[in-house]
Amino acid sequence: MELIPVLDLRAGQVVHARRGERGRYAPIESALCPGADPLALAQALVDLTGTRTLYLADLDGVLDGRPQAALLRRLVQAWPQLRWWIDAGWQRREDAWRLRDALGSAGDAVVPVYGTESLADRAALEALQDDPRAVLSLDRRASRPMDPAGLWDCPQLWLPTTIVMTLERVGSGAGPDLQTLPALRRQAPQVTCWVGSGGVRHPADLAAGAAAGADAWLVASALHTGGWPAGRVSGKEQATGTAGRHS
Repeated sequence: MELIPVLDLRAGQVVHARRGERGRYAPIESALCPGADPLALAQALVDLTGTRTLYLADLDGVLDGRPQAALLRRLVQAWPQLRWWIDAGWQRREDAWRLRDALGSAGDAVVPVYGTESLADRAALEALQDDPRAVLSLDRRASRPMDPAGLWDCPQLWLPTTIVMTLERVGSGAGPDLQTLPALRRQAPQVTCWVGSGGVRHPADLAAGAAAGADAWLVASALHTGGWPAGRVSGKEQATGTAGRHS
């Protein structure tokens, strides 16, 4: 199991995501460092966990269609040795490629995440089938798919690395959803890396997620409380076998 730290970005700051209620997200108050500066918090998460992968949710891109390209560029160029999983509301493959091209050689560190909340249509998902870097996010809030294109109903098109994004658990402190992921795994045997999200409170929750079939888990809130054991990235040695395949 690999822990992947998350930074939720809104208007140039890191915000505290809670249950997918985005209108209520406020600048984060982290025990790791003062303020909500993305670069400072990225460094703090790397120092705490020793991770080689960071996940960026660019909410300006997801909600407004205006990715924070300059900020994303600063982050990726500051740590080109990391893998940067980035969801910026990409509607089609070309949207993500524009960012990667703009980064030059640093663009090799970008792993684009395409959410069902944002993908334009089935054709957009079909176009990703031959992209070994692409990651699919099956987005859900309040137990309902966020899926205007009906992509939850196309399990044969789900990508080799697929995230189960249960937004109602994000920042909830309610524990991870351990039922949805096993049910989805049965529908898509071609998926080789399943990534959970939301609800993780402590390392024992990661173990429970692994038992439910997850290969990695996205974690944010629990890392900012000051109670997460330093260096505890479960399965860190497996990073080259999950997120690492996109390098």
